[in-house]
Amino acid sequence: MKKQKSKKSRAAPKPKVPTDQLKGWTQIAQFLGQPIAVAQRWARSGMPVKREGRFMTASPEELSRYLGREAGLDVPVHIASEDMDLSADLKHALSYARAGTTGKKRSSR
Repeated sequence: MKKQKSKKSRAAPKPKVPTDQLKGWTQIAQFLGQPIAVAQRWARSGMPVKREGRFMTASPEELSRYLGREAGLDVPVHIASEDMDLSADLKHALSYARAGTTGKKRSSR
């Protein structure tokens, strides 16, 4: 009697999370600058997060667009981190604010 070699079945490869994705509540909360409980509450109220296995993932771009909509803006909110140069963002925000005020008359008191 010959022994048959058993074929080892390999588990299906797990889908990799793109590197630009935030993985886990800790990273999502740190990106938002909020505690984990706040990030979880916002997710229950419609913030775009996805379950990938046992972790929650989110795209920074989607979170920025969501926060902009929640703030009543038609542009994404830019969330700053400690290692960013904010001068370009400040210039962009000022130009956006100035564009919104052109053509409007100021009321004189």
